[in-house]
Amino acid sequence: MTADMQIDGRPASAADLGHFALSNYGAFTSMQVEDGGVRGLDMHLARLDAEAVELFGAPVPEATLRERMRQALDGRSGRVSLRVNLFSDAVSLRAPEAVVEPRVLTTLSPPASPLTTPLRLQSQVYAREVAHLKHAATFGLTRARRQAVLAGFDDALFVDAEGRISEGSIWNIGFVQGETVIWPEAPMLAGTGQALLQRGMADLGLDSETRPVRLSDLAVFDAAFICNSATPACAVAAIDGHPFGPAEPLISRLIDAWRSNPCQAI
Repeated sequence: MTADMQIDGRPASAADLGHFALSNYGAFTSMQVEDGGVRGLDMHLARLDAEAVELFGAPVPEATLRERMRQALDGRSGRVSLRVNLFSDAVSLRAPEAVVEPRVLTTLSPPASPLTTPLRLQSQVYAREVAHLKHAATFGLTRARRQAVLAGFDDALFVDAEGRISEGSIWNIGFVQGETVIWPEAPMLAGTGQALLQRGMADLGLDSETRPVRLSDLAVFDAAFICNSATPACAVAAIDGHPFGPAEPLISRLIDAWRSNPCQAI
């Protein structure tokens, strides 16, 4: 299966994609579809609504978003990845003032494989612009991840000038003390994977709290893990030179917490 792109429910043409290719003003959400349903679909729809209002001044009706997603799926069963972008050719650097309902670009592609091998992370002083939005300006993320990989790490972990941890390139991070998961408190994107874990953890006897976490605090934690919409939980082996112990059976419990969220039909 190759990527299938549609704009406003029709196959995307070169002319349609021209503005999208030349401008990164926009936002998106990415999800894993299972037989026409998505875990946390309500969160993805809420994200798209907030992005549309903040960036373009007008929402896309939920009914329209659902219809565009169904058109993209075209009755497919099984697992696939679906990305929904919002953009508008009425908004540009030279004419930024338009208030307009954004256009909807859907991209259907093979399902993403969850990460399973513990990650070695390189801390980098970096913060995404307008961090609470999942926007399309991904230059900084790609550069940070590239630098980490070229330095022999698996990915980049972002911290501020004081060493306060926020998020990773395309994921959130959690730290574990006993039976409690600690989420860093800092400007970042509120990930759907993290939210799904938070919804399911209480029923499995895991507590959760949010507080500032700094690189100087790493020694107090038993383990660490990352999560996003494709990876419910993957252990962190080390951050810079600080190693973490094995995270099983914690990872299995976290995956169970994620799976406790039923798929919501598109």
